[in-house]
Amino acid sequence: MTTQNHGVRRLSSAATAGLAFAVGVLAVLVAQQRRFEALRLRVTQALEADDRNARLAEQQRFQTYLLDKALNDPDLAEVLSTINKVDPTKRRQYLFANAIYTNALRAHRAGDVTWDELHGHLRVICQSAIFRDYWDATRHHRASLRSASQEARVGRMVDTLIRDLDESDTEEWWVVGELPPEQG
Repeated sequence: MTTQNHGVRRLSSAATAGLAFAVGVLAVLVAQQRRFEALRLRVTQALEADDRNARLAEQQRFQTYLLDKALNDPDLAEVLSTINKVDPTKRRQYLFANAIYTNALRAHRAGDVTWDELHGHLRVICQSAIFRDYWDATRHHRASLRSASQEARVGRMVDTLIRDLDESDTEEWWVVGELPPEQG
């Protein structure tokens, strides 16, 4: 019986080793499956982001095309501009001011410009009296923005910069205006 008992133990040891091997292989397969799923998800997200970026770039090209047409044709500028009772020169200036602001906003949205850099760019843009006139004339346009939206936060940044620049007693405009925290 002792011999049979050793045989069962050897079989039991072999079965245990085989089972351990099978469990190890299964664990490796599960880990590989999880890595594969994570990789598939990252690839899907990257493709979606690329698609979104391509659509945004195409939309920006088309917006630039429309703006160019409006800047070169006063009759078309009247359609694009919602500001009434301004002469054609002022209307083109306002459209251009909007294009400069929109370009800065989109550069931030695209990740090409940090919040801090956007603040600096807007500080420069706010030096223009024409931009300030445009900003004041379009105040009602921003009234309907959701207060938590990125564009509303950037709009408040411009409002604050203009106020701070107006109240400043220094000629060193490039140091005026405290950077608001980036939210959302």
